[in-house]
This record gives sequence, structure tokens and C-alpha cells, in this order.
Amino acid sequence: MRLFVYVLEGRDWIVEESYVKLQVGKFKSKTRVLKNTKNPVWNEEFAFRVHDLEEVLVVSVFHPRDDPGFFNGCGELVGRVKIPVSSVTDEDTMNFPPTWFTVQRPKSSKSRNRDAGKILVTLSLHGRDPENLSERPLFAQPNIRNGNDEDWEGMYASSQDGTSSKSPSRHKILDGKYLMKPIAGRLKRLFNKNEDSSTVDDSSEQSTTVSDYEDCVDEPAPSVSFGELVEMMQSATIEREMPENLQGGVLVDQTYVVSPKDLNENLFAPNSQFKRDLADLQGTTDVQEGPWIWKSEDKSLLTRVVTYTNPPSKLVKAVKATEEQTYLKANGSEFAVSVHVSTPDAPYGNTFKIEILYKIIPGPTLSSGEETSHLTISWSINFHQNTMMRGMIEGGARQGLKDSFDQFASLLSQNYRTADPSAISNKDQMLENLQSEHQSDWELAAEYFWNFTVISTVFTAMYVFVHILLSGPSKLQGLEFHGLDLPDSFGELITSGILVLQLERVYVMVSHFIEARFRKGSDHGVKAQGDGWVLTAALIEGTNLASLDSEELPDPYVVLTCNGKTRTSSVKLQTLDPQWNEILEFDATEDPPSVVDVEVFDFDGPFDQAVSLGHAEINLLKHSSTELADMWVPLEGKLAQASQSMLHLRIFLDNNNGVDTIKEYLNKMEKEVGKKLNLRSPHRNSTFQKIFALPPEEFLISDFSCSLKRKMPLQGRLFLSSRIVGFYANLFGHKTRFFFLWEDIDDVQVLPPSLSSFGSPLLVIVLRNGRGLDAKHGAKSQDDQGRLRFYFHSFVSFSAASRTIMALWKTRTLSPEEKAEIAEEQQVEIAERQHEQDGESTLPDEGTSSIIEDVTMSKIYSAEIPVNVKSLMGIFDGGYMEHAVMERSGCLNYVTTSWEQVNPNVFERRMYFKFNRRVSVFGGDVTCTQQKSPISNGWIVDESMVLHDVPFGDYFRVHLRYEIENSKLAVSSSKCDVYIGVLWLKSTRFRDRVTSNIVKKFKQRLKEIFEQVEREILLASQ
Repeated sequence: MRLFVYVLEGRDWIVEESYVKLQVGKFKSKTRVLKNTKNPVWNEEFAFRVHDLEEVLVVSVFHPRDDPGFFNGCGELVGRVKIPVSSVTDEDTMNFPPTWFTVQRPKSSKSRNRDAGKILVTLSLHGRDPENLSERPLFAQPNIRNGNDEDWEGMYASSQDGTSSKSPSRHKILDGKYLMKPIAGRLKRLFNKNEDSSTVDDSSEQSTTVSDYEDCVDEPAPSVSFGELVEMMQSATIEREMPENLQGGVLVDQTYVVSPKDLNENLFAPNSQFKRDLADLQGTTDVQEGPWIWKSEDKSLLTRVVTYTNPPSKLVKAVKATEEQTYLKANGSEFAVSVHVSTPDAPYGNTFKIEILYKIIPGPTLSSGEETSHLTISWSINFHQNTMMRGMIEGGARQGLKDSFDQFASLLSQNYRTADPSAISNKDQMLENLQSEHQSDWELAAEYFWNFTVISTVFTAMYVFVHILLSGPSKLQGLEFHGLDLPDSFGELITSGILVLQLERVYVMVSHFIEARFRKGSDHGVKAQGDGWVLTAALIEGTNLASLDSEELPDPYVVLTCNGKTRTSSVKLQTLDPQWNEILEFDATEDPPSVVDVEVFDFDGPFDQAVSLGHAEINLLKHSSTELADMWVPLEGKLAQASQSMLHLRIFLDNNNGVDTIKEYLNKMEKEVGKKLNLRSPHRNSTFQKIFALPPEEFLISDFSCSLKRKMPLQGRLFLSSRIVGFYANLFGHKTRFFFLWEDIDDVQVLPPSLSSFGSPLLVIVLRNGRGLDAKHGAKSQDDQGRLRFYFHSFVSFSAASRTIMALWKTRTLSPEEKAEIAEEQQVEIAERQHEQDGESTLPDEGTSSIIEDVTMSKIYSAEIPVNVKSLMGIFDGGYMEHAVMERSGCLNYVTTSWEQVNPNVFERRMYFKFNRRVSVFGGDVTCTQQKSPISNGWIVDESMVLHDVPFGDYFRVHLRYEIENSKLAVSSSKCDVYIGVLWLKSTRFRDRVTSNIVKKFKQRLKEIFEQVEREILLASQ
């Protein structure tokens, strides 16, 4: 049960400064202190839990001491009165009416007069019987003591222990009298609104604003849930207009990926987890939420009262605040909640009241089909009394609310990912525009061919054609004969030559135009897969690109790299200012990407040793989302800087899995670190982001107290997040802060304790050359290779810190090749186990190739090798020599299967590897099928190769044939001939260029491979 106690006023106090303490069992509370009056008016409400009706309410009056002592200790006891809780149960309505009780001085008092004054109190008990859960009492009125004190005192005789007997007739008179009191109080304030009132009356009036409506409050049954109450409001508020924003300004204006109904419940439902987290973040204590109750008979307004204690600030001590929250609109999709906040204990708190308006409306639906909600929070301040401090109060309230709701918005964004409507519309609109900006072929042709060369050529050709039609047959002259008509003058010869040159030029332009129109990018339009952080890059255009040859324009294409994954644009032919308008999406990752590498190449085939036309690095942590959404990136490199080359990009980073992405990432890190990693508190995470000016998606993983070793040790904290390592120290107001990326770290070393490190082990973080220059002021030294070295020591737990840093660094910086190698090894192991179980092939059907015989082959390599056939065939046995040679020749993650007999004297195996960047700038994956069969004096090995992730990789297959047999020129020697053929599955105008590039590359590559094989065999035999 709950006992509601209303302390209304006091009369004839023996002191001019006083406050009241209330106690029921172990629960205590107190009123505010009123000064310079012996007739104080409080009008304050208190609630206590009652477990036993035999308990007693103790009302004690205190006089504050001049020297309160440490933490404002208790004042001097003036008097006390005790009221049994059972006296409330004697009432039919469970409401004890307003009654004057005599306050008795303590027995230790030396005064003979035991009367210390009178106090007006009313009680209400709720919760014992649902049928008796009636309205709260209606007696908290400010003017209850003016003019009617005798009536009240005569009607209710008080006793020393606070009990009295009442006849039924007195109940009837009492009910009518206290029901008229609120109306009388309001009428009196209405007719006397121009009269001056004392400070006590003003404070009382502010305290009773909530109770002005209590004559029409209807408390719902406890079995009705919050959601059911809101649904009951829908019919009454469906036509009600959404209120306008308040005049003080907007505190929060954000869109969240959550339905309006769920957001409303998260903010205002009883015992909301979000409200508890917000209280922990802001340091709010003593939070008490009243139940949602009806404020009108038509059930169109829901209201409740929430009380709490705000934490102390630099200028104001901890103060108690009371919120009256009222639903103005709730139709299921739109919600409006008005909140009136009063802080009477704050300086000048009785002169004003803060009003806050929450508005929730549906936001735009995302392309993924998810609902969004637009939350707007505005405020205003209402002054009830003129004061010279009005400007200072408004400024302080504005700053306090801004800080409070910044924390509110930060915490809410951690529960629901934000989706700014303008950003959503801008992103969608930008991407849609890229698709619609492609001109038609006729428009492009008109723009491309509308120049002097084409027009003059067409005019000359038509002129000559008309001349031929109008001219008659000419006579044979000079060396002419039938079928051969030569120019008859030098003028005709010059005209014909000019016409031929013009036609050739136009032919080249037409061929380039057709090639550009039929060429498509390999990654353009490929949608991202998976849940997590998705990076979308829109490649718009380039300007002033460099040219390798002054006489020929480049064929540029762009390679974007993020988190080890690459995306390649289409090739644009013969242009320095290409227009791409392509969308490149990267598959979702568990951790947010930190850097996007951009590089422009000149296309000359899939295996070209491409010379870069320029490169750039985009650090996502140093740019806001607005900057990333539309940016011009200057390219670096000698050629690019000389030409002032730039790329136009639009980059969007989205988390399509919300908080679950962060939790999954922490669970993964726990296995690497070897200890439990919990999601840090919103307050700590927000502080971390503010220290280093990081974007809101950055989240803290762990932090350690340590010292930074420079010329003098500097004590601070080392912060570890998903993307950075940061250090922060504040020594007597001098702040030191820096951070660098995990990708910037080249090595992490542990040095033994020394005298300079105060007997603590040293953790040394070494950055790669040219990286982390923004953090150079925190480095102790720079080695001869130009690498910055950071020294940290004096950790509370060095082992925990070093283990965490090493694990996060290795996980974050694991190369794509190493990740692919692990994945390939796991795939091969699974395939081998499946083969052992069912005897089927270990390789999947998709992506594999088969040997095709009808391919035109040409010899590209022939050599006499001074090793026997058996030793030379070691390059195909899957042993150490094969792996060593192939890895040195640029094959990463090289995996082979064992040879299996598929036909008599025919054996087959599969191979998987990836070309490094030295072999192919695209670094594509390769799938091979090899078949070997014996011949009279050696072996024949046929190989079919499929190239993935390279331009036109699905257009062709590469076939190789190795003929290895005993040499006729020398004993213990072998003759090796290699043939190559390119099988084209689709037609393209790049066919000749690609074929030439493949043959050239493999001719050089095979020579290197067999030279290494010869070297390995000779070294092994020594």
C-alpha cells in the first residue's frame, strides 16, 4: 500500500525558519525550508510504502541551524506529532481530510508551554482494495489558511497523538467543504490577480499547480497496462491537432529507425529501461514515477507525476524536481506529451517553471522497409513573478537543458540508429540521380560528334558524292585503264588525301564511342551482402587526370579499397575528365571501416603492370557525414599533383543492424582477448567521443590508466575502440590528447622493467613509416626508418592491457590474404571430410572449370632443364617445393587437392590461389583444374584456369599445356614445352588487347617459375 501525505501549512510557529520531516517506518522525507514566516505554506505531497497498518506517521518540525555543519546536518527539533496509519483506514473513502494537529515540543525543552504551533495535514491510503482506489484528495490549495482557520479548527479538533473521532454528520459537512475549497482558491486567485502577494504565497501557488486538476482525476485500475491506456486515448485525440513547437527553441530534432509506438513506449512507459539508463548517465537520484491516470472524464488526457533529484552542478546544489507529464495527443502513430517541470529548491525556483514538449511523428520509410520516427523536443520558460535575474535564469536553463538533452540524444542514438530525413532523402535522391543522369545514346552521340572535324568531313564527303553523281564518264588519260581512275591534277590528289585523313579520324572517334558505350564496370550496381557496417561509395567524375603519353589520352578506371575489399569501376576510354556516375557498395563488416583507399589506373589488360595515375586516402574519422556525402578528393603522386587531378565522390556509412552489430563485435573480441568485454555505459562512451571528437558510431571497448613516457612521464588513460588507440591526460588544465588507427601500427613490443619506467614493463607501439603524424607530439622517438615509437608503462594490470592491445591489433590488421587463407583451409578441411564420408568430389560445382580440348594453343615457353623428369614433376605434386615456388611467384593462399584418378591413366586435381598486386593490380582469385597423363618418356599436364574479380574475367578461360619429357641432348635432363590458349566465351572489342596481355604476362611468369624450380632442385641436391 501507498500512503500519500499532503503537508499543507503551519500556523503560529515559534520560529520563523522551519521545515518538516516525515517518517513512516524506515522511509523518510522532508519539505523545503521556508524563511521569515511563522505561518509557512508548503502544499507538498509525499508518498510512502506501508507494509503494516500499525505503523505511525511521525511529523517533525525543525529549525535550520545557522551553522549546518558537514553536508547540512539536521537542524534543531521544534516539535513533533504522531499520526497512526490506522486512522486513515477508519475513513470510508480511505482519505483522511485536512486536519489541524498540534505540534508538541520535545520533552527536553525547558519551556513550560508545550504547544509549538499547529500543522495542517491530510492523508490518503491506496492499494489495499481495488474497489477503494478512489481519487486522490483535493486539498493542496495555497489559500486554505486565509480567512477560514477558525472554521477548520472548530470543525476538526486535534489531539496530541493525531487521532479523533468523527460522526457521520461531520463527514458529510466535511466532504462538501473540502470539495469547494479548490474552486474557492481558484476564484480568489482570479479576482485578486492584480494584488501583490508575498513570497510565501507565490511559492505555495507554484507547488499547487498539479493539484489544480485533481478534482477531475480518475485513477485507472492497476490491471490496465500502459499500452491499453494509450489505445483508449486514440478515439478521443485522433482529430486533435499536433501542438506547435514551444518558443524557447528545439532541443532535439532527429529521426530514429524505430516505429513511433515503440519509441513512445521506450520514453514514457512505466519503469522504462531507457529512463533508468538516462538517470544513471545524468546522475539523477531518488526517481519516483507516479501511475498514469486520467485527467478528464472523457479519457482524453493521461497524466502522471514524476519526482527526482538532480545532481549538483558547479553553481547549484542538488535540487528536487517535479514533472507533471500529460499526453496531449496519442492516436497510435503520432504522440505529443507536455511536461511541466518545477524546481522550487533551486535559486529563484519559485519564480518560474520549465515546459517541455515531446512530439513523435512517423518518419520516411527506408528503402529496406524499416519504419522511422521523427522526434522533436522543444522548451519554454514561464515566469510567474517578475525578477531582475530573469536573463540569467533563462541563460542557465537553456544551457542546462542543452547539456541534458545532448546526453539524452546520445543515449537514444545508441539504442536506435539515427536516420536524418534530409540525409535519407539526399542519399536516396543522389543515388537515384546517378542512375537517371545517364544520357541516351543519341544525346551522347550528338554531343560527342558535334565538332568541326566531323561536320567538315561529312560536308566534304557529301560534296564529293554529289560531284560524282553529276559528272559524266571521263576519258582514259595518262596511265589510266579500265577500272583504275587516277586524279587528273594535283588539286584532285590533295582533296582526296584530305578526305581520306578526315574519314580515318571520324572512324577512330566512332570506334571509341561504341567501345565506351558497350563497356560496363564489374562492380557497378552490385548490392552489399550481410548485416553490419555497409559502405556505399558513389563515384561521380574525375577532372584533370594525368596522361602517361602526351600523344594519347588515358583509359582510366578507379579501384576503391576498404577493409581489405576492393571495388573496381568501369573503364572510360580516351578521356582526361571521365564521367562515371557509378555506385560501388562494400559488403557489411562487423567493425566500422576507418579508411578508404582510392587509386586511379590506366587500363591495358587484366595483367597489366598498371602505372598509377594518382591515389588518395580518405580517413572516415576525420570527416563528418555531411562532408563525406559530397567531397572532391585531390589525388597524390607526381603525375596527379602536376596535373592537379581530383575525383568527385559521395560516401555513405550505414549500420543496418543497430546495436546488435556492436554486441556481436564485442562477443567476437572476447574470444581473442580472453576476457569478458561489456558494452561501456552511455556516459563513458559519450565522454570518449567528445574527448577525441569522434563520430557517433565509434564505441569504446576498453580503457586503462597508464603513463606516457616522453622526456617526463605523463599520467593519463589509454582508450581502445574498434578503430583507434587514443591517449588523454589532463595535468593541471594542460590537456594532452592524440590517437592513431589500428591500421597505422606496424609492431607492438614489450620491453622488460627498467629504472626509467619505475620498475614497470614497457609497452611500445611502433607506427608504420609516414603514419600517425597527427600524434607525433605524443611519440618518444622516431627510429632510423622514420617510424614513430610510443612508450606506455605503469599499467594497473600490464598483462590485461598488453593482451587486449595485442589481440585487437592482430584482429583488426589481419590481412585479407590471411583471412582468405584461414577460410580456404577451413573449406578444404570440410570438403575433405565430406569426401571421406560420401566418396563424392570435394569441390563444389559452382565456379569450377573443366578441361576443354578444342582450344587453339601456341607455344610460349621451351627450355632444357638440367634435372630429370621425376624431379621436375615435383612442381605438380602439392609438396613443399610447389608451394614455395608458387608463393614466390605471386600466388597467395595457395591450396591444392590431392590427385585423383578419373579415367585410366588420367589424374585430376584442383587448385585455389590469389594473385598478389605485383602480378595483377586486381588481385583476383583463381580456380584451376589440372589433368595429367603419362606418355612414353614423360608427362603431359593440361590446366584450365578461371580468373575471378578481374575485368572480363567471365568472358574467357586460360588453358595451359605442359609437355615434360626426357631430353635427347643430355642425360638426367628434361625438356619442357608450355603452350597457351585463351578460350573466349563472350565477344568483346577488348579481345585482342586482353589476349595479348595474358600471353605476355604468362610468358614472363612461366620463365620465372621454372627458373625457381631449377634453383630449388639444385639446392636440394647439394
